[in-house]
Amino acid sequence: MKPSEKRILEVKKLTMDFGGLRAINSLDLDICDKEIAALIGPNGAGKTTFFNCITGIYKPTSGDVIIHKNGNTERINGVKPNLITKKGFARTFQNIRLFGNMTVLENVMIGRHCRSKSSVAGAIFRHKSNRQEEKDIVNFSYDILKKIGLEASVNELANNLPYGDQRRLEIARALATEPFLLLLDEPAAGMNPNETASLTDLIIRIRDEEGISILLIEHDMKLVMKLSERIFVVDYGKKIAQGTPEEIKSNPNVIKAYLGEETNA
Repeated sequence: MKPSEKRILEVKKLTMDFGGLRAINSLDLDICDKEIAALIGPNGAGKTTFFNCITGIYKPTSGDVIIHKNGNTERINGVKPNLITKKGFARTFQNIRLFGNMTVLENVMIGRHCRSKSSVAGAIFRHKSNRQEEKDIVNFSYDILKKIGLEASVNELANNLPYGDQRRLEIARALATEPFLLLLDEPAAGMNPNETASLTDLIIRIRDEEGISILLIEHDMKLVMKLSERIFVVDYGKKIAQGTPEEIKSNPNVIKAYLGEETNA
């Protein structure tokens, strides 16, 4: 990290044990404001476990997960996932988790729920303020779909979307939470080359137009090298390298652990 750059996420010596298995081993990582970074490594290296630790799904065995926002610093270890979402983290999952029998718009509206002010009573009795908030949520969600390029499918059931559009809808739902950090877990998995190229452009636009920092897990090395300003490499839960794409491509430890013969392709 350059001294002039502002950190928004700082992870120090993060460790996660499952019984006798150490899935994450004293891992350090930081993300800067409006940065696109990648976390790569072989299958089973601990990448998704890392995401689960910093988003509250798992409570780390030890270490610190610290966010820096609006001049404040806060340690979020053990905070519940819904509260971490409110604090400004949003994520997608390796396996698509849409509500398939709900419309595209309704899926995004669900993502907006964490910013809703409605009480249970207000929702039941349909107070004027609740009706206005519902309209605002619809409009906000539709605006996101326009930015993502899915406005034409607004009333389509999520299950009926092409695979690439389902991936984009997951990102739209995450954006509805108004995050300052977007975590993408293998967003290009299963995509054809055209869909991957479109996704690449979308991720860059999200960073540039929305000012959101992005950390992605991805096996598509062409996408990683094209998008990332910094890359973190893990193997057996331990960070073995970090640096720019050029530095990572030439790092012998990375070549041995992950890239292998692909570097000669």
